[in-house]
Amino acid sequence: MIEWIIRRSVANRFLVMMAALFLSIWGTWTIIHTPVDALPDLSDVQVIVKTRYPGQAPQIVENQVTWPLTTTMLSVPGAKTVRGFSQFGDSYVYVIFEDGTDPYWARSRVLEYLNQVQGKLPAGVSAEMGPDATGVGWVFEYALVDRSGKHDLAELRSLQDWFLKYELKTIPNVSEVASVGGVVKEYQIVVDPMKLTQYGISLGEVKSALDASNQEAGGSSVELAEAEYMVRASGYLQTLDDFKNIVLKTGDNGVPVYLGDVARVQIGPEMRRGIAELNGEGEVAGGVVILRSGKNAREVISAVKEKLASLQSSLPEGVEVVTTYDRSQLIDRAIDNLSYKLLEEFIVVALVCALFLWHVRSALVAIISLPLGLCFAFIMMHFQGLNANIMSLGGIAIAVGAMVDAAIVMIENAHKRLEEWEHQHPGEKLSNYTRWKIITEASVEVGPALFISLLIITLSFIPIFTLEGQEGKLFGPLAFTKTWSMAGAALLAIVAIPILMGFWIRGRIPAESSNPLNRFLIRIYHPLLLKVLHWPKTTLLIALLSILTVAWPLNRVGGEFLPQINEGDLLYMPSTLPGISAAQAADMLQKTDKLIMTVPEVARVFGKNRQGRNRHRLGAAGDGGDHHSAQAAGSMATGDDHGEDRRGAG
Repeated sequence: MIEWIIRRSVANRFLVMMAALFLSIWGTWTIIHTPVDALPDLSDVQVIVKTRYPGQAPQIVENQVTWPLTTTMLSVPGAKTVRGFSQFGDSYVYVIFEDGTDPYWARSRVLEYLNQVQGKLPAGVSAEMGPDATGVGWVFEYALVDRSGKHDLAELRSLQDWFLKYELKTIPNVSEVASVGGVVKEYQIVVDPMKLTQYGISLGEVKSALDASNQEAGGSSVELAEAEYMVRASGYLQTLDDFKNIVLKTGDNGVPVYLGDVARVQIGPEMRRGIAELNGEGEVAGGVVILRSGKNAREVISAVKEKLASLQSSLPEGVEVVTTYDRSQLIDRAIDNLSYKLLEEFIVVALVCALFLWHVRSALVAIISLPLGLCFAFIMMHFQGLNANIMSLGGIAIAVGAMVDAAIVMIENAHKRLEEWEHQHPGEKLSNYTRWKIITEASVEVGPALFISLLIITLSFIPIFTLEGQEGKLFGPLAFTKTWSMAGAALLAIVAIPILMGFWIRGRIPAESSNPLNRFLIRIYHPLLLKVLHWPKTTLLIALLSILTVAWPLNRVGGEFLPQINEGDLLYMPSTLPGISAAQAADMLQKTDKLIMTVPEVARVFGKNRQGRNRHRLGAAGDGGDHHSAQAAGSMATGDDHGEDRRGAG
């Protein structure tokens, strides 16, 4: 079968070369468009359900919201774990699915069950799903800083909520932009209980009057003077006076009682349970950009930075957008470093091929198989949905050396057969037909054995595919890319390599003995081989003892799940006693950030503790992913480019 493939490939070499060209073009396209990240996504497939029940104690939230949601979600198809968290005014339910579940299928199933349980929730309470992102979807964070001092936190938060947030959400593959910090403005009505009693008005009547006064109504249309006019009643409340002039009731004497008679109406900050703080200098507002599941993190981050740069001119004078976290820096460092190592490996392999083959065009045959095999691996990664990270690229790095083995053996065999023909036909010129025939026979001679050997190497990583959970997610990309690279090399060895040899192995072929490196190695190896064959038992005993000597140090070697990656950022997360106020937490956060900034290598510190509404924390999956209490705070310290030696001590 293998012999037939080799002969048919050589006979149809034009079609094979066109296929190789198509493979290289397609592979180049996939390399350019493959999503890039630092590490594989180890998070579970999860859907987060957040429900607000304002003003209610955790026990009430648990009984009336979290319990109905969690018990309903237990029967969602594919769900393996359901976790519920209840706190003051908020409920969070995490539905964890089996590995391999399509995230959008999971979201649709959760949405179906949400519709079923909606009737069991208290009136006015509705559950919402978090964005379609994974647990590592937080890729970029920024803060709005007012250098001029002309804008307060409420204005900064309004800029974030009503301008930047919606502009950034237009970027492709941005799942959500969560707001952090600042102050959300609201109309506040402070009712005087004594005056309510005096006028005989209840709180329910006040609420009903507010609802009835903040509406618009349509009145159809009228025709007047050959024109049609639409009739509508505009009743939205817009100013404080509009609130104060709401009529609550009319007294027996016909005098109306206004809202301003029984309450104080003001604009104030919404109740919050946390802040965002920068460099220990004071509070700021900001946002967190959440990446859609499975998309290109570096591409999205680049688009976000371009968008923010273009929006800078639209911000008020003195307001500046400061980047507080940027994962693309880690991605670029990790991928660039590994890409550089891959390039070094390619160069070393090319030099070794050239030195041992001692024929430049023959060496090119082996070298050209590397990018073709790489293209094949990336095409398969594209179909599998794998991204380029240090693990998947590491699999390619492992396979590079073995990918050229078959080509080198085939070239060596072709050299010998051509050399034999020259000895058998001295002075006779080698015709093109004869050269193709010799190279074909040389390929057929060793091709089947080489294909089987490469296939064995290809299948050597099969045990890694049996890993499950986080281990499988971490090492699976490495095993897949290594397997696809070797599979591509095996296929190229019997299809493309014989044709490349026919085109490029021309002219005078140097004899093996003419290579000085070969002569040197043979001079050392030949006598050593004779001695080893003369004392076989002693040789095997020495080999066995060498293996046994590894056992003791192998048992003493430590192990860890992930290698240390120096991202350049440190996360400081202190825990306080329960019940700490937001003001006290803010004071503690600012003091710790100021202390961290005293470390010379720290360029920036962005701290935040849990916010009262749709706030985002480190590692949360989206806008509704924060179930941490107010006593949990965190500061992200970003090191400068010259502080690598002391970052661990910061």
